[in-house]
Amino acid sequence: MADEIAQLFEGLRVADVRDGLDWIGMPNKGSVDRSIMPIAEGMRFCGPAFTVRSRVTQKQVPQITGDEYTEWARNYWYKEVQIQPWDSELQQGDIVVLESPDAACGEIGSYNSLDMHTKGAAAVVTSGGARDRDECIAQGVPVFARWRNQAMTQGRVEYETYGVPVTIGNVQIKPGDIVVGDGDGVVAVPREHAELVAKYARQENENDKKGRAALYARLGWELDESTR
Repeated sequence: MADEIAQLFEGLRVADVRDGLDWIGMPNKGSVDRSIMPIAEGMRFCGPAFTVRSRVTQKQVPQITGDEYTEWARNYWYKEVQIQPWDSELQQGDIVVLESPDAACGEIGSYNSLDMHTKGAAAVVTSGGARDRDECIAQGVPVFARWRNQAMTQGRVEYETYGVPVTIGNVQIKPGDIVVGDGDGVVAVPREHAELVAKYARQENENDKKGRAALYARLGWELDESTR
């Protein structure tokens, strides 16, 4: 990760970061709602937040033929409504944090998550829905979402803005805040507190490794990555 502050969190678990926030007196801040989880086991990420916001659209889908719909979707919806004018600004290692309404659609899918990844994003977190789960898992780009939905965005949600504070799972996340995700969910650290949080998160991570390594030894188990 190019971001020096984010590098302080490399290898830390969500649980460690949660402990670090507790250590500096922020026990009720940072933990994203438990409904926002990885779409598959083993997905994890750490990096600075690149914030984006969508909104419910009032635009109607016209009553047209299938061929006309294809033209409308390609040349209107995805070029003028559900656009990504921000993706050229992605930096390597950024975490796309998308505040999206519950509009019963999969705003994040196999194509756009992979497209974001080719432009630098290390993961995508959304308060809305994801689809194409099997392909997303196969691609390996971490996707964390509240819902697993089937529908496309047309007539449901539209792009609003980016680079502003967003609310994800009852947590405010600002551009550049550090976000960490794994099987325990997502936790966000305000950038102004990140170095101190990382200090105590690392302390707790190392203590956990030492303690469990001793238990591994008593059991005759070989050490693994979680205890080294």
